Amino acid sequence: MTINEHAKEFHGLPVTDFRTAQEKGEFPAPGATAWRVGLDWDDEEGFAELWQKFLDTVDPAQVTALVLGRWFPEEPESLSEALPLILAAADRMPALRALFLGDITFEECEISWIQMCDVTPVFEAFPQLEELVVRGASEDYEDTARLGLKPVRHERLKALRFEAGGLPAAIVRAVGACDFPALEKLELWLGVANYGGDWTTEDLAPFLSGAKLPALTYLGLQNAETQDRIAALVAQAPVVPRLTGLSLSMGALTDEGAAALLEGQPLTHLKTLDLHHHYLTEAMQQRLRDALPGVGIDLSGAEDPGDNWRYVAISE
Repeated sequence: MTINEHAKEFHGLPVTDFRTAQEKGEFPAPGATAWRVGLDWDDEEGFAELWQKFLDTVDPAQVTALVLGRWFPEEPESLSEALPLILAAADRMPALRALFLGDITFEECEISWIQMCDVTPVFEAFPQLEELVVRGASEDYEDTARLGLKPVRHERLKALRFEAGGLPAAIVRAVGACDFPALEKLELWLGVANYGGDWTTEDLAPFLSGAKLPALTYLGLQNAETQDRIAALVAQAPVVPRLTGLSLSMGALTDEGAAALLEGQPLTHLKTLDLHHHYLTEAMQQRLRDALPGVGIDLSGAEDPGDNWRYVAISE
């Protein structure tokens, strides 16, 4: 599995590519779409020029959702080159409620090569932000290009997703130390050690308890080689009874992990259980369906349960 296409929808809105709209001379209402701003291979201008054109063309005061595409023309460059431009325009975007940093496909840049930076200033610059998606962690690059986050408190954030082939322990711990009283949906693509995923299951304790996430109703702990161990922890986690959605997808989940889920606390209250990309036998898949008849279970992307080499959906 790879990320092979750009987001078509974000924050409940269709995504409009600014460059394409500019070429066609057709611009939707600023607040009726999620605006994607990113460079293409053949662009002669840099991101700074493209960003300025966006601000001059689309009324930034009405923009509610922003999708940041590739900010580098060819070789990967740190987000620290582009993010300050967006932060500097924060006072011109009072209506911004959703931000996607790194809507980049594998053909443009492998997820493990996306060079990030400290994203803490995003929370500080946009106090009204309700949704944030961050793609990439770039553990293989120098410190200045790595994903960073310091514990913060944000009153309005409702949805947060970190996408990585390997999510550093420092990020997992920082998220766990944040205060997000309004957060309803949290998704962590945990990834593998070879791509910087040095987190441990102990680092997941704040999310499993839910003590600092009073509004949480959807939890995704995904894309892990140790998905069975995570499933066993979830089966006993205090946060589960108040969830309506749970995702243990994209990882190396086997019958062992699924059995732990079924033998743990009840899951019949869930509306959705996302297990796509898994290594479950057909018998276990049927057992899940029989045990959770009222739950929308995603069992797509079945891999061979007998395969000794089990991989996560997103790594490189």
